[in-house]
Amino acid sequence: MSDTAARGGAHAPGPLLLGVRHHGPGSARAVRAALDAARPGAVLVEGPPEADPLIPLAADPDLRPPIALLAHAVDEPGRSSFWPMAEFSPEWVAIRWALEHDVPARFIDLPAAHTLAWDTEAQTPAGAGAGAGAGASAGDGEGPETDPRVDPLAALAGAAGHDDPERWWEDVVEHRGAGPSDPFAPFAALEEAMAALRERYGAGGRPRDLVREAHMRLQVRAARKEFGAEVAVVCGAWHVPALRERTTVTADRALLKGLPRIRAELTWVPWTHRRLARSSGYGAGIESPGWYGHLFRAPDRPVERWLTKVAGLLRAEDRMVSSAHVIEAVRLAGTLAAMRGRPLPGLSETTDAVRAVMCDGSDVPLALVHDRLVVGDLLGEVPETAPAVPLQRDLAREQRRLRLKPEALERELELDLRRDTDAGRGRLLHRLRLLGVGWGEPAESRGSTGTFRETWRLRWEPELSVRVAEAGVWGTTVLAAATAKAEADALAARALADVTALAEHCLLAGLPDALPVVMRVLADRAALDTDVGHLAQALPALVRSLRYGDVRGTDTGALAGVAAGLAERVFVGLPPACAALDTDAAQEMRGHVDAVHTAVGLLAETLAGTPAAGHGDLRARWRAVLRTLATRDTVPGVVRGRAVRLLLDDGELEPGEAARLMGLVLSPGTPPADAAAWIEGFAGGGGGMLLVHDERLLGLVDTWLTAVPADAFTDVLPLLRRTFSAYEPGVRRTLGELVRRGPGADTARTARAAAVPGFAAEPDTARADAVLPVLRLLLGPDPGAGTSTTDDDRLTGVGA
Repeated sequence: MSDTAARGGAHAPGPLLLGVRHHGPGSARAVRAALDAARPGAVLVEGPPEADPLIPLAADPDLRPPIALLAHAVDEPGRSSFWPMAEFSPEWVAIRWALEHDVPARFIDLPAAHTLAWDTEAQTPAGAGAGAGAGASAGDGEGPETDPRVDPLAALAGAAGHDDPERWWEDVVEHRGAGPSDPFAPFAALEEAMAALRERYGAGGRPRDLVREAHMRLQVRAARKEFGAEVAVVCGAWHVPALRERTTVTADRALLKGLPRIRAELTWVPWTHRRLARSSGYGAGIESPGWYGHLFRAPDRPVERWLTKVAGLLRAEDRMVSSAHVIEAVRLAGTLAAMRGRPLPGLSETTDAVRAVMCDGSDVPLALVHDRLVVGDLLGEVPETAPAVPLQRDLAREQRRLRLKPEALERELELDLRRDTDAGRGRLLHRLRLLGVGWGEPAESRGSTGTFRETWRLRWEPELSVRVAEAGVWGTTVLAAATAKAEADALAARALADVTALAEHCLLAGLPDALPVVMRVLADRAALDTDVGHLAQALPALVRSLRYGDVRGTDTGALAGVAAGLAERVFVGLPPACAALDTDAAQEMRGHVDAVHTAVGLLAETLAGTPAAGHGDLRARWRAVLRTLATRDTVPGVVRGRAVRLLLDDGELEPGEAARLMGLVLSPGTPPADAAAWIEGFAGGGGGMLLVHDERLLGLVDTWLTAVPADAFTDVLPLLRRTFSAYEPGVRRTLGELVRRGPGADTARTARAAAVPGFAAEPDTARADAVLPVLRLLLGPDPGAGTSTTDDDRLTGVGA
């Protein structure tokens, strides 16, 4: 370093130790300035040495931060650790500088083979590795959770009279201008401060750091021997005093003796700004990565540029923000900084200015600014040449083929399964869910609810890379891995409902090779399971699976016979299973009855014209089961009431017969609690409109309720409130009006009700005819023109 002094300043003898705060833009700028001044012969960076072969990839323009080094155990991929880096991370800046100046760069921290194998019971879990949890202060490292850990920033800020470490660090480092002419002065000052802290606190509650620092000292010695004395070391400032300490090689090697070791693999994976935030799981040490990225990139006037960016975001969200707002916000932020004694407006000042000037004092738009800009959803990118497990490579190929790019920002994806590309996307997402890679979650569609449409909520999280690595044990492609996983899950499933749900997933994911195994297990479990609740739980998923054949082109013939046989067993076993149930079991059985009713309707339609249609009229046999449930006294009231309601809705029970059954239940001889349960089963789940349009039923309920004894009223009130609170407000209001005037009390009231539109006993043909022009417009001309059938006849048939 012959010309170092001429370049401005000199550093202490020995290696150039650049102590930094991980993910600090001020530290990153200082590192670049120091490296430009020192021109070292090698750059050593805190990180796992196994990643040395990955360093040249940093020169690839397709490797875009934020990214992370992912280390995972070869035999146990779920055991993993991350070392995140952003464009403003000092480590990333040092690596890039070395590659740009053709200088060797190496990682010198404790190998990941030891980090991952460390005893997780006695030490901090491996997932909180050096880079993952280190940046919360100017130092890093881990130690037993029982030891008090010293926060170097908090200690330094407290010594300076500040109660906010983050604000103090911003004032002395991040908001520092060009700084002194000596580029090494900031590191010398920080080293002096850390030396005082280490002298007072020792390892600071991080005994594991002693082992890491011993390994780093050995690596620094080896590098100096190989490259000469001029070696630069970029590491957490907490470690600098320990690396400067004079120790013997023997002592350092003794600390490393006997460490556990496993086989580990490393690669680059995409990261996100959101995951760099402290509140997002992997504590990387900064709460505002978007703000720090802006400070690092802004060539000048960072506050003006930031507030201009905020204004652009708010205007994109249709808020009235002009250039005058930006000017006033800049002035206010500067005034607040001066009042608070800060060298430059920080995030708190700009946030206060945005709230007051651009958001009219509201925190609602301010939350959008924090989410989109202060934290941000930037997702890094990794080139195809980066090492990856075969499953990851196949997933990347499928993503490119289907034009389904991973994004950090959550978004909804509407799929039309009649299109090949959308069908392929749906299969891929379902296969990944089966493998435990939750890239997408099914959501309710805002449009059609048919089987040809799917809606997904997508969001790529960095830890999904670990899930992909874990799933690699099942196969080298997404299809093969999902097939093997489905077969294994089927054999390991304990409940019949789990197997039927798995069969549904296989059809959704397009796994024809796994279906025979799943179907064999399903048939075996269905034959052995005698619990009607389990059978009723399994039938709906099985019937839903049968519907997928039309759109996805899947052969569902094997499912049809199993579903029909399952339905028959439910028909036989349901009435005895409904006897002598307590309240909770009765409510659960009511849900099973509803689900089976819907499933039987779909199953009957699906089996029509298939070999399984030989099972006969499923609907007729199911209605016979419902009649049995409706009239058997040993069946709980909530189930009996539900059976009557389902028969009435299907037109299999005359309104008069339903009124007779209700009258029997609501007679004085029935305990009030049983009668209330019957009403809950009958009138719950959309039964409000039934009571609105059939005043006989409403009158029976009204008469019974007014006759309930006072001592029993408090017992039935919760049941009734649960039933009627589920109705729409308009339905409740109408029922109140009908009860107020007395439903069905006499002929005069009935006549008055007929005068109210929608409450007459017979259909209002005049009102029905009013919709015919609209229907003609929707349906178009009669395709059978020239025949004797008129448009009105055809429309009347449609209406019927």
